This record gives sequence, C-alpha cells and structure tokens, in this order.
Amino acid sequence: MNISEITRQDMEFINNSLSELDKEKLMGMNVLVTGFAGSLGYTLMHYFLLYGHELGIKKVYGIDSYIFGKPKWVERIAGSDLFDLREMDVITGDFDFAGDADLIFHMASLASPVFYRKYPIETIDADVTGLRRLLDYYKQKPIKGFLFYSSSEIYGDPHPSQIPTSEEYWGNTNTVGPRACYDESKRFGETLCYNFARQYDMPITVVRPFNNYGPGMRINDQRVVADFAKAIINREDIVIYSNGKPTRTFDYIADATVGYIKCVLYGEFDVFNIGSDYPEITILELAELYQAIGKEQFEYDRKIVFQIHSDKEYLVDNPNRRCPDITKARKLLQYEPVIHVEQGVQRYLEYLKNSDRDEYEW
Repeated sequence: MNISEITRQDMEFINNSLSELDKEKLMGMNVLVTGFAGSLGYTLMHYFLLYGHELGIKKVYGIDSYIFGKPKWVERIAGSDLFDLREMDVITGDFDFAGDADLIFHMASLASPVFYRKYPIETIDADVTGLRRLLDYYKQKPIKGFLFYSSSEIYGDPHPSQIPTSEEYWGNTNTVGPRACYDESKRFGETLCYNFARQYDMPITVVRPFNNYGPGMRINDQRVVADFAKAIINREDIVIYSNGKPTRTFDYIADATVGYIKCVLYGEFDVFNIGSDYPEITILELAELYQAIGKEQFEYDRKIVFQIHSDKEYLVDNPNRRCPDITKARKLLQYEPVIHVEQGVQRYLEYLKNSDRDEYEW
C-alpha cells in the first residue's frame, strides 16, 4: 500500500495512545463512518486500515456523497476486505447495508466556512436531516456508541471571560448570519442527540472539535491551515484576510482522532471538547510559523501579506478567540493532546512534500 511515512507514524501514534481497555472495546465491532472521505475521515479510516484486523474489528462501513470529488486515497482503502464503502448521501441513502453497525461516527458535514456558506442548505441537511435519519434508523438497534461530530463553532464568539471555553458555556451565536447554517445546525444536531439519548436510551456522545489540521486536509479547503500550506507548496505569498489578530489553538488530527475514538467508546450521553488547549496563537503567528517551517523544509522564501477577501462575508461573525477547556475530556476519557502546533505543522508539510498532489487537492 502506498501510504506516506508520516501517515504510518500517525497511525502508530494513535494505536500507542489508546489504552488497552479502549482496544478491548473495539474487539468484534462493526463500524459505520459517514462522510469518511473528508479530512477527519482520512485519519480514522487509515487507522482502521492499518490496525483494524489486529484490533479484531469485523467490518468498517463508509458513506460519502463525494460532493467535492473522490480522493485518490479512497482507492487503497476500498482495496481492503475490511471495508464496505458506498457513494451515498446521508439524507437520502439506505442504511440497511450497515444495519449491524455497533459504532457510528457521524462526521458527514461541510466544515470549511467558505464551502458551507456556498452550500448552506446541504450543510443543514447533513447536520440535521442526515443525523435525524441515522438516529431514527439505529434507535431500536443494540448499538454500543454513536458519535456526533458537532463543532467548536457552536460557541460562536465567546466573551473573554469564557476563554478557555468549557462545555458548560451556552454560546454567543447569530442565528441569521452567513455562518448560521453551520453553527445553528450543529447546535440543533446536539439537541437531537440529547433527546434521542433520553427518549430511546441511545449511547450517544457529542464531540466539539477545535481546529483540526494535518494529513487528509486538502490544500483547497480554504481554512487558514490549508491556505497557508497551499502557499508553501505553490511558493506563493502567505495571504491573511483579516488583521491577523484573531487567536486560535490548533489540534493535529492524529491527536484529535485519539479523542474521537475514546468519545465513541464512552457509551453514554455527554458532550466533550476535543482539541489542544495551548498555545493560543494569533493567525499572524501561525502564518509566521508556516513561513519559518516552510523555509526549513522547502527553502520557502516568500512573504506574508494582508489582503481583503473577494467574498465580502468572509469575516462576518468570525470568532475573535477560540480555545477549549478540556478538563472534562482529561478526567472522563483520559484524553491528553501531546503534539505541539510546531511539530504538527512540520508533519503536515512533510506529508504534503512526499505525497502525490492529487492525493491532497481537489
């Protein structure tokens, strides 16, 4: 299998980070992953590809509409007898082929602000209608875990007193803004999960990811971590479309995937922030980090520039700060992110450097 060395190392990291109890819980499971061809699915599916048989997983079902095309890496996943992958939309598809799934990872959505603003109804459909159809289908089945991928965007733009942001914070969002299709559909998705868990005693867990990045994220994604990587690869200036002052923490995808697996195995209703709680850096500092690592790994010699985005709504309702409080995940899941953003960016760029371009670009 033509798998990059960075990806192999990441999968080994995930396997070493899971506890023996986590692995025992995966034994004998059938798994369904919706939206598997996206940036989060890349890492999860490769983990199952390399370690699924060893873990005793019976089958991994996958659903994806390939709204942005079918990534090249899907071909090597499909070549394994462990996988049953279907081109299907969660809002219309028939789930009977995965009727015996024990664990469900519902990650089907559009997570890039540029694309969910371009496809707002499709975004709402995946987060609400698709989720409701899955919950209705599995509510009477003996599943062991159902993980809904919500978002840190449900917090909106928190008051400074709520940074780091805990799961107890109710949020500060605009229901009628250009980002509302994503923010509010994720919020309502959480409400669906809460009520299905209560009414049907379903083992549903909600995860709120914080700014994932790394292998599997295509450089056309149009989030800053991909934009900056694309600039390095193409030897173009790094463009910042804000004043560079908003702050974020960034969570390398292999680190985050450990948390997601622990969440689906939790087996009862709760909500968890999964992300890195340090360092909280400005977008300009992130650009400078990419610039420095790009110089070291690619002999990159271009500058950082500030421009106004052609999309006039690009910055509307954009949060000023985003940093999670992960106390609950540490306590209940024994989750501890360890990959610093500098190391993560190095690994992401190294992956891009040694992969075929059609593996990470639409």
